[in-house]
Amino acid sequence: MIRILHTADWHIGVENYGRIDHKTGVHSRLRDFLVSLDSLVKDAIEKQVDLVLFCGDAFKNREPSETHQNALARRLKKLSDAGIKVFMLVGNHDLPNAAGKSNALDIYRTLQVPGITVGRHPRVYVIDTKSGPVQVAAIPYPSRSSWLSREGHSGKTLEQLEEEMAANVAGLARRLSAELEPDIPAVLCAHITVTGAVAGSEHCIMVGRDLAVPASALQQGGFDYVALGHIHRQQVLAENPPLVYSGSLDRIDFGEEKEKKGYVLVEVEKGRCSYNFYPLSTRPFVTVRVKIKGKDPTAEILERVEKSADQRAILRLIIECTAADYANINHRQVRRFIDRHYYYLASINRELTGEDGALRNPNLNEKLDPLAAFKEYLETAGVNGDKEELVQRAESLYRKLKERDIYG
Repeated sequence: MIRILHTADWHIGVENYGRIDHKTGVHSRLRDFLVSLDSLVKDAIEKQVDLVLFCGDAFKNREPSETHQNALARRLKKLSDAGIKVFMLVGNHDLPNAAGKSNALDIYRTLQVPGITVGRHPRVYVIDTKSGPVQVAAIPYPSRSSWLSREGHSGKTLEQLEEEMAANVAGLARRLSAELEPDIPAVLCAHITVTGAVAGSEHCIMVGRDLAVPASALQQGGFDYVALGHIHRQQVLAENPPLVYSGSLDRIDFGEEKEKKGYVLVEVEKGRCSYNFYPLSTRPFVTVRVKIKGKDPTAEILERVEKSADQRAILRLIIECTAADYANINHRQVRRFIDRHYYYLASINRELTGEDGALRNPNLNEKLDPLAAFKEYLETAGVNGDKEELVQRAESLYRKLKERDIYG
């Protein structure tokens, strides 16, 4: 039995919603992410894990700072010193911005750090753990730019290119499946979007539209478990074999406010596996909505915050009120109270009501592109039905309009 800790999307270097410590020069959110990673390393050692399977996006940027690289290296060394093997798959945030450059994880391959394997290319890697060998079939992030650089793609539509890329990923999975040794446990490790997955805030930190492949493309014979990265929400998409996103290690923004963050612990042997999600104690994001009813809006806001918010939280205030009430809020007092008692105030958003009580959304304005305005409308207008489907259809229409140069 091989015990695997499945994790992904650490995004070391995300530094929103926090402050710089002027004594150390380190951002407070960097500390949050590293505390979560420390908890993961501690659990891996205490649970006697054989392999930490990391499914891509170690850093926020493709060219991480020395501080971020050093922070990760120290934690990987702890795993190596404990006799735990580590497999590091290359994700989209790990890829270099030019073909001739090294990726953010290549240093571990170049230095041949004991126990650390970097999955840069699609192939089957055999990892010898303390409990026996395990096969890891790697599918790094499929780069659209690399695909476009190949001959024969000029003049094709975006849909045609994505169909070809999805077929290529399915072909890779079949090829890797055919290369497996039949008697050794095997795991497929991919950094990719699978059709039907519920996306999180990763789309806010990506450029462009993402490629999606059907689950059937990855459900090939011989794999006992499919470990996925790239989507930040932890979820199970299929069984036989299990297709599982571990989710990101920590929250990026309020799009992940309700999501639990952690890792998946997998026990695998040839032909059988079991798995469980283990949440970590990460910094909460909390939205506090206040509907002003009385004559002292400041007091109402402070009372509502005290009742609703964890003092460790990154807060977002949404205030529903008239223009007159909003003008009477003592914003300095509100901010000073939150700064004194809570971790961080991300924003104060107002939703103004007119005399008839109807809401006016100040976020809907001419500065938004049509797709962003549509998404904002769905969030605030109380639209019934499947919002996810509406957004997907709007994105498809918007993409077609852009291809015809109607927008931008």
